Amino acid sequence: MSESEGDQIVLFDGVCHLCDYAVRFIMRWEKTAEIKFAPLQSAAGKALLKKYGYPENYLGSLLYIEQNRAHNRSSACLHIAGKLKFPWSMALFFLIIPKALRDLFYLGVAGIRYRWFGKKETCSLPKAKDLGRFL
Repeated sequence: MSESEGDQIVLFDGVCHLCDYAVRFIMRWEKTAEIKFAPLQSAAGKALLKKYGYPENYLGSLLYIEQNRAHNRSSACLHIAGKLKFPWSMALFFLIIPKALRDLFYLGVAGIRYRWFGKKETCSLPKAKDLGRFL
């Protein structure tokens, strides 16, 4: 499966336990099952990274693609939150905070994510019912 016009896609670090949890959290709480997912390390992830101007080996941030625009770091998280059910959708409000300030917190967590949450040897495989949501 590849990207098409209007797709919403989350690119995530496929070996990060925190990122894996985030994907499951999004799938559980999203309003409609429209978001697709791809590990940054996958062929689809690498192709999308290239398309949106990121290096192929980029692992520095979760990315959220919507309307042919890639959001990174805190902006990605907050735009994703806007697609979730209440009360999580209320986090969209934090977009009023300047991105540089929001990203300080994001980068702090990203910098310690492997130490605090661990790292897997390989990406998790989605459940059979969710296969169509992964690129």
